[in-house]
Amino acid sequence: MRKVSVFGATGSIGQNTIDLIRRDPDAYNVVALSGAGNIRQLAQDAIDLGAEIAVTAHDHRLDDLRSALAGSGVHAAAGEHALIEAAARPADWIMSAIVGAAGLAPGLQALKQGTTLALANKESLVTAGPLLLAEAQAHGARILPVDSEHSAVFQALAGEDIAAVERIIITASGGPFRDWPLEKLRSATLDMACTHPNWDMGKRITIDSASMFNKAMEVIETREYFGVKPAQIEVLVHPESLVHALVGFRDGALMAHLGAPDMRHAIGYALNWPERRDLPVARLDLARIGQLSFHAPDEQRFPALRLAREVMETRGLAGTVFNAAKEQALDHFIAGDVGFTDMSELVEQTLNDLSAELSLNGDILTLDRVLEMDAQARRITEHTAVRMN
Repeated sequence: MRKVSVFGATGSIGQNTIDLIRRDPDAYNVVALSGAGNIRQLAQDAIDLGAEIAVTAHDHRLDDLRSALAGSGVHAAAGEHALIEAAARPADWIMSAIVGAAGLAPGLQALKQGTTLALANKESLVTAGPLLLAEAQAHGARILPVDSEHSAVFQALAGEDIAAVERIIITASGGPFRDWPLEKLRSATLDMACTHPNWDMGKRITIDSASMFNKAMEVIETREYFGVKPAQIEVLVHPESLVHALVGFRDGALMAHLGAPDMRHAIGYALNWPERRDLPVARLDLARIGQLSFHAPDEQRFPALRLAREVMETRGLAGTVFNAAKEQALDHFIAGDVGFTDMSELVEQTLNDLSAELSLNGDILTLDRVLEMDAQARRITEHTAVRMN
């Protein structure tokens, strides 16, 4: 019986992970579950799965969680330190699906026990990729990608030499605004941005998909995961969301990964790796689908992709600033303080304001430096957003 933990259990990735665990309960011993404000869901899942501990990220919700778990035998805890303590509990496989930079510290802690970390928290690699990868290497841990695109690349590379790779192409649905002209994008509302044509995801990641910031993050992740040069990474808009990624080799061959737009495929692949097991996902009927379409993204309408390439060229702490500014800009859009296209302007302005501080100058990337720069970038983005408003 494998010991597993799920961090970010109440989000869409976490719930899909729990769905797969529920389908074969005798195969798993659930150690820890974590969530944020959805205490009812967190407690119910912890009780149903017999978890050792349930942790809410919100300190002020501890009493609520304790009440919901009363009499179950599941320990309740809250706050950042509790998350890190839970991540230190021995487990064979840990899902990292906490949204945002908050997932970095628990992920680093999990790697210290030499376990397998299934990484859905893209912010970890964007903000501190070299640090995360070094921690995994130091402790003999393994990081498995859970983003559908990176899982697809990982699968296409099975048995291949990365040195033979010429290019990696990740696809984007284009979101609800893929055909909108720039002027119309300026008036896009929150409700419009929260409606994804293909995927069922949480609010924040759905908006990030609409702005292409989600894809920009994945471009940076690709650089960190697979160690290829920025120029080798391409993005194609693929409205059907059936081809998740393609890997091009130096002999001209392209290996494509196709599958239904269901996150349980990537999650299940990571959960069962190195084996493949039955998964409850739709099987594609290519004859019925008939055709697939692709086109290049417009970086004038979606400047997040251009900014991602600049971040990859700068390296150092640029990814930390990019992510922190993006998260703050998204908060302001959700609150109605800034417009849809203002988000990319906020991120670019913060990168420009901190450009002199982004280089590590040969220093080793540390968690303290990442957290310091994260906080500084958030303050600058906040001030800029206030002025903009």
